[in-house]
Amino acid sequence: MRLLLLLAAIVLTLPAADRPNVIHILADDLGWADLGCYGQKTIRTPVLDRLAAEGLRLTQHYAGSTVCGPSRCALLTGLHTGHCRIRGNGALLEKPDPNEVLLPTLLNAAGYRTAMIGKSGVYCSDEALTLPNDSGFQHFFGYLSHRAAHHPFPPFLVRNGTKLEYPNNKLHDGDHDAHALIIDEALNWITANKGAPFYLHLSVTIPHASLYAPEADKAPYRGLVEEPTEVREEKHYRTEKEPKATFAGMVSRLDRDVERVVERLKELGIERNTVVIFTSDNGACDEGGHKEADFNSSGPLRGVKRDMYEGGVRSPLIAWWPGTIAPGRTSDHISAGWDFVPTICELAGAKAPANIDGISMLPTLTGKGEQAKHSHLYWEFYEQGGKRAVCFGDYKAIQLGLDKSLDGPIEVYDLSKDLGETTNIAAQKPEIVAKAKDLFASSRTPTPLWKWKSEK
Repeated sequence: MRLLLLLAAIVLTLPAADRPNVIHILADDLGWADLGCYGQKTIRTPVLDRLAAEGLRLTQHYAGSTVCGPSRCALLTGLHTGHCRIRGNGALLEKPDPNEVLLPTLLNAAGYRTAMIGKSGVYCSDEALTLPNDSGFQHFFGYLSHRAAHHPFPPFLVRNGTKLEYPNNKLHDGDHDAHALIIDEALNWITANKGAPFYLHLSVTIPHASLYAPEADKAPYRGLVEEPTEVREEKHYRTEKEPKATFAGMVSRLDRDVERVVERLKELGIERNTVVIFTSDNGACDEGGHKEADFNSSGPLRGVKRDMYEGGVRSPLIAWWPGTIAPGRTSDHISAGWDFVPTICELAGAKAPANIDGISMLPTLTGKGEQAKHSHLYWEFYEQGGKRAVCFGDYKAIQLGLDKSLDGPIEVYDLSKDLGETTNIAAQKPEIVAKAKDLFASSRTPTPLWKWKSEK
């Protein structure tokens, strides 16, 4: 019933000709400082650096979570991890909640064509072949399982409920490189839907802990980086004898493929009516063959993927929309992954659900109108002993060890003065600790699917 009421409430406020296409490119485990425009000194990302110069770069954007599953759930529902259904990675085989409305469903009703190409953001370990389509995407191509997406040469991918098998692929090697297939599929889908309006969720699988890059992409980094003398053999992830050159090559390959997307828009003459948004699903990877310290992937931030510190949750965000987003802009507006639902709905002329956590950041993108602000941002996480964090004003509060107790110590950092979260000032700020406790309690809806051990 809630779904029907929400769909009935959709209001188209713009004629089709004025509603832009939206391409959201979501990188996998890309660190906040892996791009040149965010301070990277070694890895070359000229295309994304140029798009940032021609558009908007946000400096305080946060991912939906510190790992991919809940981050993608937040992106598609507009709910943070205190409210959304998927609050961690794992082997949950969950079907859609009948009361849950995902972004593609809202856009379909608004007359958009919708596609998710790459790594499925719908229920991270479900292998039902039609689940992405059943969840609202009119077109799907890619990996159903996040774990399967760790392998660059999978035995199969799925297109709209049909398995496409690659018998010569052996997970780490083969003759069908999944990333290349994903980009080709995206380019073909853009061309086929140029009459649009359309929404493309392009969820690439690089860079990630499983290292693979074509020779042409990693060769430029030989001699620029000093490789380890010994490389530990990985069983699950693909191992490379040149891990640093390979990781750098993966980021540069992604940069090059973003250029292919932009060039396709220009060839079709639709670039001025297309918003391209580039983000990452969480902080820098520090597992498999890649180490955050190899390229200072978190930059001045503390922490990596699975941390609640800034390096685990802060993400780059670049928005490019020629003729609408003025070039050369940088914004410190505080935004998060759950803001994409209301933002994209507003772009599409659709009414976003009323009971979500996201706030449209369209005024920040366009530079027009008054930008609403979050009272706070909240995250919770169920690995490594249990963690949660909240940001409000200049302050960030983090609580660890939730599996043991929900009443344990709370760390407090003043991000305006201590971006690297080096000095815990909780003892000097009892009023901030008290507010954090209140926000921790009020920002989450308990669910039997996700409990810290201290709650059981």
